[in-house]
Amino acid sequence: MIRMIQNKSASGAKSYFATELNQADYYINDQELKGRFQGKLAARLGLGLDADKDNFFALCENINPMTGDNLTYMTKDNRTVGYDINFHCPKSVSIVHALSGNRDILEIFEQSVSQTMREIEQDAMTRVRKDEAYFDRKTGELVWAEFTHQTARPVEGYAPDPHLHSHCFVFNATCDKEENKYKAAQFREIMRDMPYHQARFHKVLSDRLILAGYDIERTKGSFEIKGVPKRVIEHFSKRTNEIGQIAKEKGITDAKDLDGLGARTRSKKQKGLSMTELRQEWRKQIRELETAENLDSDPDYNGLIRKPVDKNSLPIHDAKNIVDFTLSHVFERVSVIPERRLQAQAYRHAIGQSSVSADQIDQAVLLDNRFIRVKEKGRAMCTTKAVLSEEKEMVDLARKGVGKIAPLYKEAPALDLKGQQKNAVEHILTTSNRVSIVRGAAGSGKTTLMKEAAEKIEASGKKLTVIAPTAQASRGVLKDEGFDEANTVAKFLVDKDMQAQIKDQVLWVDEAGLLGTGDMKRLLQVTEHQNARLILGGDTRQHASVVRGDALRILNTVGKIHTAEVNTIHRQRKEAYRDAVQDLSSGHVRTAFEKLDTIGSVKEIDPLDGNRQLVDEYVGTLKKGKTGLIISPTHKQGEEVTAAVRQELKKQGMLGKREITARKLVNTNMTEAEKLDHRLYKKGQVLQFNQNVKGIKRGSVWSVDNVDENTLQINNGNEQISVPVTASKKFDVFDDKEIALSIGDKVHITKNGFDKHHTRMDNGQLLQVKSVSKKDGVVLMNHVSKNLYYLDKDFGHLDHAHCITSYAAQGKTVDEVFIHQPAATFPATDAKQFYVSVSRGRDNVHIYTDDKEQLLDYASEMGDRKSALELVGEQHDFIRDRMPDKDKPKSDNQKHISKEFNRNNFTRDYEP
Repeated sequence: MIRMIQNKSASGAKSYFATELNQADYYINDQELKGRFQGKLAARLGLGLDADKDNFFALCENINPMTGDNLTYMTKDNRTVGYDINFHCPKSVSIVHALSGNRDILEIFEQSVSQTMREIEQDAMTRVRKDEAYFDRKTGELVWAEFTHQTARPVEGYAPDPHLHSHCFVFNATCDKEENKYKAAQFREIMRDMPYHQARFHKVLSDRLILAGYDIERTKGSFEIKGVPKRVIEHFSKRTNEIGQIAKEKGITDAKDLDGLGARTRSKKQKGLSMTELRQEWRKQIRELETAENLDSDPDYNGLIRKPVDKNSLPIHDAKNIVDFTLSHVFERVSVIPERRLQAQAYRHAIGQSSVSADQIDQAVLLDNRFIRVKEKGRAMCTTKAVLSEEKEMVDLARKGVGKIAPLYKEAPALDLKGQQKNAVEHILTTSNRVSIVRGAAGSGKTTLMKEAAEKIEASGKKLTVIAPTAQASRGVLKDEGFDEANTVAKFLVDKDMQAQIKDQVLWVDEAGLLGTGDMKRLLQVTEHQNARLILGGDTRQHASVVRGDALRILNTVGKIHTAEVNTIHRQRKEAYRDAVQDLSSGHVRTAFEKLDTIGSVKEIDPLDGNRQLVDEYVGTLKKGKTGLIISPTHKQGEEVTAAVRQELKKQGMLGKREITARKLVNTNMTEAEKLDHRLYKKGQVLQFNQNVKGIKRGSVWSVDNVDENTLQINNGNEQISVPVTASKKFDVFDDKEIALSIGDKVHITKNGFDKHHTRMDNGQLLQVKSVSKKDGVVLMNHVSKNLYYLDKDFGHLDHAHCITSYAAQGKTVDEVFIHQPAATFPATDAKQFYVSVSRGRDNVHIYTDDKEQLLDYASEMGDRKSALELVGEQHDFIRDRMPDKDKPKSDNQKHISKEFNRNNFTRDYEP
């Protein structure tokens, strides 16, 4: 992995050099490798190769070591001194390097680090603010001091573990050749693209190791050398485990705080050991582990050391196949992606395929005429012809119905509604457009509006069919509100009889903001074919579909389909709270945040104090007999909060003393492309089939025993069978875990299914544990309808619901909502997540964070996924005339643009 850590203290950087980089207290003799100055700026400055103390300290103070003058123009207090970019080998690589005593891995590692740093250097930029200019200019020059270490800091009572890693301390300076002076560097783009550099580093490192004769196997995040037992890898991760355990106890998850924790928990200095002595100690530990764990072990790992191989003898892989996978994987869930993120995914997929280099992958992406590449604010963005075509067809279908049908009423009938709700229903009843959109903000009374509209539609002689994207919305919420025949979009799109029933009638899609472009296009095709009206109700400011395309928003903003707005909030009972939600609904995040802070809803917490305040206030609310819900942007944070909540509920006697352990199946959420990659399956994973396969019944659950390139060996406890990986569309893949359940636990269903009495259970359904038994399983109750559900312990598809994500919370309402929003969750925070979370409560919202200012910054990001049509911005007309539409008139200028585009085969870069 690669981590990039900012340093804003000259004294701190010098201390770091003395104690960590140049001579850490746990390195002596051959453990320590001399530091080196690297980079084009180092050569320009005339620095020698050795990273000596005097020159390092001078650069920390922003002094040119050769002249003694200031290096850059300004040396202000609290300036960024530089960044520590540290590179870490996969643990198996460190272990094999350390135990073998050979230098080949060390040389491969250092070559890979140097190559990656040179590529990072190419992206170096500086600010240009001269003569009222305001932009960043590429300079391509940096200076850094590189230090390679071979062991980890020791844990108290142990010798240091093998850990091959490198620190590249990059100073905050570059050379602006156009202005002919040294200036501070601009690192924002480098930091943003660090996942790209990390994926490329892993690809380059793994390719070199393969050529040196090592077998590589891809892992979820990186790779490992085959043959190093997992238990040995875990054993030699003592320092990581120590920091992780302390961080867990103290509730620290932020990367910056974890780095600080590492420094604060440093072991006392101990007598140094040479590498020879350390190897003896490591071999001893492996032998002891072998005895304890009954492992087959080669303490020297000489069996993994092979002669370098002939590159021409390696299996040949095709760069096009890698790009095919990447295109299928990436564009299943997004319409537009930064080119470097796309390349990073291709590098990860190509690990283990050394016959295709990272450069060859880049070339294949560049030359692939399926991609459209657009420069946006200096950054290359990608979409595809197919995505663009699908979006255009969707928009054209909606536009085609404008003014093409007779209104249900020439004049709107009398309504029992007022204001925006009345206006929206009148629009639905009197429009001559085939497609109508009603954007209803969270808590604005969309259900009341739907009921009134449904009554008038039926009174006009038309039949109304209601569907929704999720089972919980259709078979749960809508049925509870009186729409008994409501069903899912998925069911409608495959059921020809349902489609035939809307002939000349009306189709209403609730929660339409959750539709992707593919499903929306098919709905539009069906309604056109059946001459039906389509009403789309939803909120474009809430979460959109998991699959590609924010379809409802595109129809509104790009397609210009008329939208009736219903944004007057009714859910919140307190005026100040309601006003804040109203602002969020309108996109005024900063104003809303200030209002929430003023009424005491935003609570700044100590990150070292865990979740104490949140848990106490949440449990206090439940004890008052009110409903409450905790929302966290990430599953990981949610699990930690859930554990703390359950502990307190037990303490308060609100959970039963008896506890059983049940099966918990966690969806891996693999894309269809990933499911075709046999390397991503692991022994012990679970497959559940959604279609019948020869010898396998739909709905049955099987465990993975073994995987080869084409086949999965699976068993159901009674029999073993083989299925081809190509059958992956017929099953879902889960990790097999456990969940502790007691009477009183809140849970939610995670996949549509049936209980032991064949009663339907819908994904997202919130229930409460009524009883638990090791023999009979679990009984769940719907606290509203009082319906009971009886489950075996192996049902699998349920999870705790004390703390859920905002995606799972969308559509739910409680008395008080509690939002867990520490800095570690900020990468998953945006305006949609914040709006959905805050708007769930009737009476109160409580927001817990350790950094108000940063939370506001992240919450202000809109989070809309850009469409292919939006990517080209003002070039929209230019695109329309490129796509097949012979009936459309073209101006001479448009004909010229179309010809120009076709000549460049969809791959020309242009600035919108």
